[in-house]
Amino acid sequence: MGPNLLYIHSDQHSPFVAGCYGDDVAITPHLDALAARGVTLDNVYCPSPICVPSRMAMLTGRYPHENEVWTNNHVLDSGIPTFAHAMGAAGYNPVLVGRMHSNGPDQLHGYAERYVGDHGSNLPNGRPVNHGMLQGTAGPKRVSIRKSGIGQSAYQVHDEDVTASTVAYLDRLGVQKRAGTMRKPFSLSVGFMLPHQPFVARREDYERFAGRVPPPRSPVSYSEDLHPHIRMWRQECGIATEVPGHQVDRARTAYWALIYRMDAMIGQILDALKSNGFEEDTIVAYSSDHGEQVGEHGLWWKQTYYDDSAKVPAIIAWPGRLPEGGRVDRVISALDINATMIDALGGPPLPTSRGRSLLPLLDDPSFDWEDIAFSEYCTEDGCLTRMVRRGPWKLNYYHGQPSQLFHLEEDPREMTDRVDDPSCANLVSELTERVLDGWDPEAIWEKIQTKSTEFSLISKWGRNVKPEDTHRWDLRPEMDYLE
Repeated sequence: MGPNLLYIHSDQHSPFVAGCYGDDVAITPHLDALAARGVTLDNVYCPSPICVPSRMAMLTGRYPHENEVWTNNHVLDSGIPTFAHAMGAAGYNPVLVGRMHSNGPDQLHGYAERYVGDHGSNLPNGRPVNHGMLQGTAGPKRVSIRKSGIGQSAYQVHDEDVTASTVAYLDRLGVQKRAGTMRKPFSLSVGFMLPHQPFVARREDYERFAGRVPPPRSPVSYSEDLHPHIRMWRQECGIATEVPGHQVDRARTAYWALIYRMDAMIGQILDALKSNGFEEDTIVAYSSDHGEQVGEHGLWWKQTYYDDSAKVPAIIAWPGRLPEGGRVDRVISALDINATMIDALGGPPLPTSRGRSLLPLLDDPSFDWEDIAFSEYCTEDGCLTRMVRRGPWKLNYYHGQPSQLFHLEEDPREMTDRVDDPSCANLVSELTERVLDGWDPEAIWEKIQTKSTEFSLISKWGRNVKPEDTHRWDLRPEMDYLE
């Protein structure tokens, strides 16, 4: 069998907020150290800029429309093989600690063991989540910016539990290794909630960044000139009117503080890996499910295709196999991370995965690699959108509305939409054809409507039956507060 695997997966981490990605305000010494002994990927795109569709796609290596998981209500078919199934087929005992964010009765999807579950109900209309003083701040609403600052997020408490459980697991493996009873390498996935909003951090961490976090680099005021989809989204979330500067500063400061705290917890896990003698024969991979806009383009949270939302950080360290301090600027899908980990551990490729192993590219920069990645975002109210990044160009397709086109090498902050540039007409046509190849918005809309009807019935069932959660972390309202 191959090496050990430690796969750490955060929630809503912008790749622009980390020292190893060039942020001189962020304090991320442990991610920076991981990058120094591994490879940092600069252009990785999530399969969907929202939690469940992205996470389920990253598990299966399939696009959301192939999983038929487009919203945070949809359930992944248990018959679709996942990364964890491939690990098991390769002879590993795949273990998950923390967040997976899977809906439905299958809370393992191939994992043999799971510790510290998700904070929400496993099934529709199960026991609700009560964020106490911060109720409403976990969603994409103005209240999450208004109720921000110094206090405590229950998500941090969750991640502290995840960290303690992960360290304890590695310590147990260390005992087995020293006793000579450890029979095979491990495959360990760790799911964090941070730095997902609420934008609330403990005083010590918040004050570390107070007065240091700069304002957004690409502020955009609300106006009728905005793209209709972006204008609609800002109206829907309550950010059509400008967010006061003190609220912007407060929420951004808390976000930087949450990333600092997440990095510290990752450090505890990496320390346990090293102290138990596993560092040199373990692949460590870090990534996130999507980014966070924290005020860029006048937007917050995720749900758009701007790089702040659709790009994710990704670092892979494999001592003795991958170069130290390497960087790759090729265009990569997060689905490729899935395929890379399976390949590295000698697992069977997932039969219907779209992921491509990065190992040939990491071995040979001249390897024939197509610089392309797709992301999609569809909702139950008729939003049907898909993005393609190919080379330096990004096309955002909005069904029934104008597309957007950006040249990211010339315009990295995506401020100049060139979709109506006559010199780009052929490119727009070509990229639109790529977006629509195998992706039929009308057929998707029919399926989403059917799923919505089915969800309504199951939701009524959940309200009456009140099914037990098989894997659930006990989030309590007193864990969330503002000072």
